[in-house]
Amino acid sequence: MLSLIDALLKRKSVRAYLDKPVSRADIETILNYARCAPSGTNTQPWDVAVVSGQIKQQLDAALLQQFTNCSPKQMDYNYYPVNHLPPHLNARRIACGLQMYSALNINREDKQARILQWSKNYSAFGAPVALYFFADSTLEKGSFIDYGMFLQSIMLMATAMGLATCPQAALTEQPQIVKSFLGREKDDVVVVCGMALGYEDTSSHVNNYRTPRQEVSAFTKFYE
Repeated sequence: MLSLIDALLKRKSVRAYLDKPVSRADIETILNYARCAPSGTNTQPWDVAVVSGQIKQQLDAALLQQFTNCSPKQMDYNYYPVNHLPPHLNARRIACGLQMYSALNINREDKQARILQWSKNYSAFGAPVALYFFADSTLEKGSFIDYGMFLQSIMLMATAMGLATCPQAALTEQPQIVKSFLGREKDDVVVVCGMALGYEDTSSHVNNYRTPRQEVSAFTKFYE
């Protein structure tokens, strides 16, 4: 199993997966360690649905149909600012997209190819497992910080075990469909995010690039 440092350096968002199942035992192991993540006053706000097999195929198809129909997004919360990101953050977001499409040799004018690539979000990029994360709708931003630590713990543990992940906001665009398929439509919950889980297809070009990270000196000030 990888060390923590190796897992931190190796983890990336994987967007193409092998047709290879992930065992329930491995999923339970990942979640068993991830549950040790910290949370404010030990509230542990996580609520996880592990989706695979026929249910995943049906849910994937329903989400893809909404995308194909250009249905309005109805997320339970705003992932990004309503108006716009600050310019320096938006520049990184644009650069991230350009890297992905460049890796796939999809140019800016090829809108059809871009749409086809984006549509793969709704099957969790073909991963055999999609994790959906719910939270009580009364929770505030602090619990989303807690959730972030839990999600990172899942991704690092999966990486250490030789698995790959991709956290996805796209899987939350139609939360009522997700809740309906998973029997949560009567619960007072929000869909926090989804996550692809499986084995990386290392032959796929979409997995063969890495987004850059800012140097520590760019985001840190020391006060002594």
